[in-house]
This record gives sequence, C-alpha cells and structure tokens, in this order.
Amino acid sequence: MPRIPSGYHVDGFPILAHTLGSVIYHVCFHPLRKVPGPFWSSVSPIPLLLMSWSGTPHKQIFALHQKYGGVVRTSPDSVSCLHATAWKEVYGHRKPGQPENLKHPGFVAEVAEGIIGADTETHKHQRHLLASAFSAQGMQRQEPLIRHHVDLLFRRLEEHRMQGKSIDVAKWFNYFSFDIIGDLSFGESFGNLDRGEFHPWIATILEFFVAQHDMAHFRRAYPWLEAMIGPIVKILAAKIITKHNLFMRGQVEKRLALEPSRPDFIDGMKPDRTRGKEGLSFEAICHNASIFVVAGSETTALALSGATYLLCTHPKILAKLKEEIDSSFDSEDEITLRSAQRLKYLTAVLDETLRIYPAAVGSVPRLIQPHGEVVGGHFLPGGTSVDIWHWAMYHNPANFIEPEVFAPERWLGDPRFEGDKKVAFQPFSTGKRSCIGQNLAHSEIKQIMARLLWKYDVTLVDREWYEKPWHDQPVRASYVHPPLNVRLSLRPEKLKLSYLG
Repeated sequence: MPRIPSGYHVDGFPILAHTLGSVIYHVCFHPLRKVPGPFWSSVSPIPLLLMSWSGTPHKQIFALHQKYGGVVRTSPDSVSCLHATAWKEVYGHRKPGQPENLKHPGFVAEVAEGIIGADTETHKHQRHLLASAFSAQGMQRQEPLIRHHVDLLFRRLEEHRMQGKSIDVAKWFNYFSFDIIGDLSFGESFGNLDRGEFHPWIATILEFFVAQHDMAHFRRAYPWLEAMIGPIVKILAAKIITKHNLFMRGQVEKRLALEPSRPDFIDGMKPDRTRGKEGLSFEAICHNASIFVVAGSETTALALSGATYLLCTHPKILAKLKEEIDSSFDSEDEITLRSAQRLKYLTAVLDETLRIYPAAVGSVPRLIQPHGEVVGGHFLPGGTSVDIWHWAMYHNPANFIEPEVFAPERWLGDPRFEGDKKVAFQPFSTGKRSCIGQNLAHSEIKQIMARLLWKYDVTLVDREWYEKPWHDQPVRASYVHPPLNVRLSLRPEKLKLSYLG
C-alpha cells in the first residue's frame, strides 16, 4: 500500500475541506444561488477581476448576458443587470426612510470626500452647494468663459484648414474639454489649445485614473488583501500619486486665493463667512475638482468624436442635420449655448451617439442596502454588489431594436423603433446621484457640433474607418481610441464668409 505523504492530513486536508465547503456553499446554499451565471464565477471573484482588467470587459459582460439573461451572477457576491428597469430598481429614488444603494467604497476610495463617494447626507449637502453652478442659469453665467474656449478651438481648426492640413479632431476635442474644465475648476486653463499638446499633468491624471480603476477592481475581488497590498501599491505608485496630489492641491489653493468671485465650480464649494456660507473642506474641494477634471472632460470629448465619426459615415443623417442647422441660424455668431439647445434633430443625434458610444463604458457598482432588494425578479441580499454596464445595456437587443444601427429617428417617434425600451438609456445615470454636469456636457457638445457643421464639410482621411467602425475600441477604464483624422473644407454656401476668430 503506498505511503500517504507526511503532513497531508495535518496541512492539506483542512485547506481542501475548506475550499470544497466554500464551493458547495456558494453553489448550493448562497442567497444568490438561483441567479444564473458561469459556474466558476459563482465560486471565485477571479473571472470578474480578469474580465475587468481585459481590453474587452464590455463585450465579455454582454456575451454573458446573451447566454444567461438579464441578471447574471458574475462573482460569489456580485451580479450584473441589463434589463431595462434595472436603473430604477438599483439607482432610483428611494421611498421615505428606505436607505439608498450606495456606491461600492472600493471604487470611490481615492475621492471619498467628494460628491461621488459621499454618504447620503453629505452628498445631498454637496449637491446643494454645486447646484447653482451646474444649473441652466449657471451655464448662462459661464457662457463668456465657455465661448472663449469654443472660439479658440475653432481658430485652431481654421488654421489647419487654411494650411491644407488634416487634423485629429479626437485629440483637439480632448484639448478643448480639458482646457474648459480646468478653467471652471481651477480658475485657469491648462493651455492645451494654445500649445497644441497636453499639459504635462494631464498625462499624470489619466495614468492615475487607470491605476484607480485597476485597484478598485482588486479591492472588490479581495477586500481582505487590500490592507496588505494597498500600502505596497502606494509605495510603487508614490511618484505619480505625489505628483498628482501636489498639482491638484496647488491649483485649488491658487483658485481659492482669487478675488473677486468668478462663476465657476469652486465658487459654489468654497466657504464664505461674509454670507454665512459653510462651504466644503479643502480636502472635499480637492476631491471634487479631481472628479470634475476627469468626468467633465471625457464625456464631452468622446461624444464630440463619436458624433463626428458617425455623421461622416452616414451622409443622409449628416445632410438632414445640416438642414436643421442651416434653417436655424443665419450666421455663426447666432450659435450659442442657449440657441443650440433648440435643435431637436441634433439632440437626437447626440442621444444616439451616446447610446452607441457611451462615454461611461462600464459600471461603478452599487451595494444593495442591508434589507435587500428585488432586482430583475431576483431577491438580492444586503451587501450584494450590482453592476449596470452602459455599453452592454445600450447594445442589448432586448432593449433596443437593431442596436448596432445608428438611427437618430429612434428618439423622434419613428414607428420602426416603437419597441425600444427608452428607460434603459441613462448615459448620465439616474436617481439622486445622476451626473450633475449633464447640462454643461450637452451645452458644450451641441454648440460645437452646430458650429462645426454650419461652417465646414468634414471628411474622414483614413479610409479604413469607412470599412470598420472607429468606435469599436478596447477599454481600459475608458476607451483607448485611435486618431480620428479629418479634412475640413468651407461649405460652398459659406465661402463668402471669412473666419476672423
């Protein structure tokens, strides 16, 4: 009889028994056992972690839902939802006395004192302070500042046209969006449009953003290991963290020292003893400024780039949009934040762009409140982590008819799309934590697109994007997009006009 290796009963068996017991519990007795999903996802967080770190998490989660349905178990304590009513069930306003489903703390740890990571009462207070700056009236007060940056963007576009050069509009839209959000957050632009390249700190914050994303998914998978590994990660990333924090704090300090007040975001957050306004702490202001810079720039630049590409490859839709713009404005100067809001077809084009190419690709998971919730017909116990992936939700044929077709008419009552479940479309989230900056994003995007198409014919330079979709891109926290090179030419009917800047 072969000899059993010494130590097997002492060391190996308890580990094996514990592992086997854990598998049996998660498969047979866990409260999420009836939620369909892959076997390995029900017993280990590793498949979800690896998927989140891959370049195609949005497509992999979509494939899981096509196989298992509207609610899928993606790890022992996590589910993903793609049914249309999930937004209301998980993110929606709560009944009196019912606690909200807060964001997973591992995903907001670096900005815990800011508006996206705050607890319910703190969030309510911060949103109240910021409401005026982000309101429609706030946009009007900020219009001269916004107009300055829009004008500068168009001067740069015109320089390329006059020199006969093509231009990577995706890059220049990014320069613009970071410049304007820097001005609104810190009291001064990053100067990207002036220098024709990114401010050095922007590369730092984008690296910081990706690192936050990767670490957040690790915290979610192994929260008990984070206490040990977190300090090591901070040591390894000490240089980028220090550089980020020094710049951020320095910019906020300079902005707080500015007098008199200016109509920007920090004006709403800073204390004002003369008016009895408490304001926010310095740390909370820094956290919010960091949030605004990333979230406020990405949405605008991606939507502008996506709309430009989709219109270039859909000439009939482009022609219809130009007809609306031409019939609404006699001169470029008439196109303002307010006047561009009236363009109904442009609004539909923007909505359809954000459906096909949403700026928020993935999910910031919510934790189900302690008493549990019924979501998609499944009872989810308190503490369950719930994801709603924007890209997968909007490409789900159960929610949208012909989801891969770019059709602005679906937002204008076209009977072909009467089966669409419009409640599934929430590009700026929903509920009390919906994106506070959506007015700003819409205002910037509509004004720029209206001016661009009023004046120019825009054609793609790289022929490959006529054959394959430019917007089909890998994802690492956000899209990793290639250049979008276009050539601008004055529209024949506008040739009599000269651009003076």
